[in-house]
Amino acid sequence: MYYFLDYEEPLFRPPSEGRSLILQATIGCSQNQCRFCGMYKMKQFRIRSVDELADDLRCLPLEMRQTVQRVFLADGDALIYPFDGLIEVLDLLQRELPALTRVSSYASPKSLVSKSPEELRQLRSKKLRILYFGLESGDDETLRLANKGYDAETMRDQALKARQAGMKLSVTAILGLAGRQRSHEHAVATAAWVNAVSPEYFSLLTMFHRHNEAFYRSIEPLSYGEILQEAVEMLEHLHPQRTILRSNHVSNFLNLAGSYPKDRQALLDTARQALERGRQNTRWFEEIPAYHEQMY
Repeated sequence: MYYFLDYEEPLFRPPSEGRSLILQATIGCSQNQCRFCGMYKMKQFRIRSVDELADDLRCLPLEMRQTVQRVFLADGDALIYPFDGLIEVLDLLQRELPALTRVSSYASPKSLVSKSPEELRQLRSKKLRILYFGLESGDDETLRLANKGYDAETMRDQALKARQAGMKLSVTAILGLAGRQRSHEHAVATAAWVNAVSPEYFSLLTMFHRHNEAFYRSIEPLSYGEILQEAVEMLEHLHPQRTILRSNHVSNFLNLAGSYPKDRQALLDTARQALERGRQNTRWFEEIPAYHEQMY
């Protein structure tokens, strides 16, 4: 359904939004400063008008508009859209898409800070139901080196605010982000953050190259084996409630899928078994992953 719209590339969306209509409410990311992230470095941030979005929807064939059930608001953190305008956008979607059941978007710490609890509740009542939130790490020193712009406590408070407003949260963290210098601290603090928030979804990515060479050179990258060790340590400290864990991004080589608390031991056993198998191949265990995303 995307081919009817004239997107400003590159376009990113969470894996779970693969069947959603993607509507670019903003271009780029308002918090485009994170040193590890190269997703929007080639874009100048701007907010698109409600009229522009209405024009986009009119480009869709009528029969398609009648069947769209889910919309993902792009780009990097569409929640930064001014509140009154975002209400207009959500009302527009409900008028033009009669089968609509859910709207979602990325949310940065900056965009969450910009919305009050009552505003988040009102947005949820307009079908904005799930926010994809990049935590990256629960360790403040790792966040500082990555230039995330917010400490772990602030991000925890903002995430809890969203949850208390009825929003579902899908949180991501990055294995290997801290390098060898703070792997232990990164693993333990990230698990503690997730335990405190218990988001509906928690996903693990693995550190990789995408227009972030300066940051990559500033850390001592983990080997395959060390990434497995970090994953095991994180899982050993992880015990959220009603949280679904996934590690199925293309950057991951350890695939995990389960629900907490039910599958906690099975997830930990899977990771420990992978670590033990990895130790049997010394050359692989000590190799630095070379995964790059070349496009854009």
